[in-house]
Amino acid sequence: MAQLWGGRFTKETDQLVYNFNASISFDKKFYKQDMEGSIAHVKMLGKQGILTEQEMNDIVKTIHEILTEVEEGKLEISHEYEDIHSFVEATLIDRLGDTGKKLHTGRSRNDQVALDMRLYTRQEVLAVDELLKELLNAILTIMENNTDTFMPGFTHLQKAQPVTLAHHVGAYFEMFKRDRLRLKDIYHRMNYCPLGSGALAGTTYPLDRDYTAELLGFYGPTLNSMDGVSDRDYLIEFLSAMSTIMMHLSRFSEEVIIWNSNEYQFVEIDDAYSTGSSIMPQKKNPDIAELVRGKTGRVYGALTALLTTMKGIPLAYNKDMQEDKELTFDAMDTVKGCIALFTGMLETMKFNKDKMEASAKNGFTNATDAADYLVNHGVPFRDAHGIVGRIVLYCIDKGISIDDMSLEELKEISPVFEEDIFEAISMDTCVNKRLTIGAPGQEAMKKVIAIEKDYLSKDWKDELTDWESKLMK
Repeated sequence: MAQLWGGRFTKETDQLVYNFNASISFDKKFYKQDMEGSIAHVKMLGKQGILTEQEMNDIVKTIHEILTEVEEGKLEISHEYEDIHSFVEATLIDRLGDTGKKLHTGRSRNDQVALDMRLYTRQEVLAVDELLKELLNAILTIMENNTDTFMPGFTHLQKAQPVTLAHHVGAYFEMFKRDRLRLKDIYHRMNYCPLGSGALAGTTYPLDRDYTAELLGFYGPTLNSMDGVSDRDYLIEFLSAMSTIMMHLSRFSEEVIIWNSNEYQFVEIDDAYSTGSSIMPQKKNPDIAELVRGKTGRVYGALTALLTTMKGIPLAYNKDMQEDKELTFDAMDTVKGCIALFTGMLETMKFNKDKMEASAKNGFTNATDAADYLVNHGVPFRDAHGIVGRIVLYCIDKGISIDDMSLEELKEISPVFEEDIFEAISMDTCVNKRLTIGAPGQEAMKKVIAIEKDYLSKDWKDELTDWESKLMK
């Protein structure tokens, strides 16, 4: 088919070159954003008198019809077109003739694709944020139900001090909360409209860029036309934020995998989120957690690829920038799928509370509290540290925990110990005497849970205007 830019050329493009250059196979993903952008552009052209009111109405009406037919499956976005812009414009011309040819007045494919990608990414930022909010609600439910579920806290994957399950998963609540803050930041920073930048130097037509920006729900127009068509910072930031989300999901997945192992048995993953072995009938594998962990590298790869693509590009638009889409689209879909599946896995997961508490007791996680007991009875900390170290060696040799020792056995190592040592090193005491905000003690956790519930009751997205419903009228 004839190209929209074919007037300058005397020969047809080689088919291999055409295929290599074409982007319709992936940029058709934002067909809706392309048509929404065109509707806003045409309404602005009509407002400015560049198009007659009749021309404006005819084009807007026909684009609505094309959009409806595409969404209902009545019109196929054919690969005979070079890109989504060509498909929309050619279809419009086919239906409106010369009037359809006026769609592209005052616009370049450079600012058009910059707009489409920005609109699509803005929508994806909101979608990822909403999924994170659902994940946070699932984590908060676990926190509310497990402020007294004792388990070992770890450093270096060694049992360190006792905490609660509420406290442990609360750490991930904070991580994903920061992820949402990053998404909010990205949204506000990217929400400026590049349409009207032209190819790179604006246009001589009297466009009202503020009006177009308003129609599309942007805060205003971009202030430099060269940057408007060549900026991909918002994509790099979004890929970076998604990489961080995946890193957090991967860390959590790693813990679920460990907790699910035969050695720990802290959790039982629901059958719907695990699989068996084709040869070993006893197996129940944490496949979802493993796949989330594995797909993290896929999202990192998209970020690295775009950073590498952009690092050597001079101003303004260059064809290299077409590489911003495929891997980014894949990363968006990957992250959304991983968050949704991980949330479902968490919501259906069973926690073996007795196993967790037994692991905390048998891992000498109360050793620090035993040392603190001695310090509170006048023993210098360094001496107390050595005494408890000898107690641990004794318990290892006997195959018991500190709680299993008799008072006589303890006194043989240090006469300072009295009957109250057992209360001092109980799991309940070790955890619940830690009352500072952010600590695992029950009173501290209740305060944190109240703060997190209040946080989730508010949503920054509620402040955003529903531009789409206004535009499509």
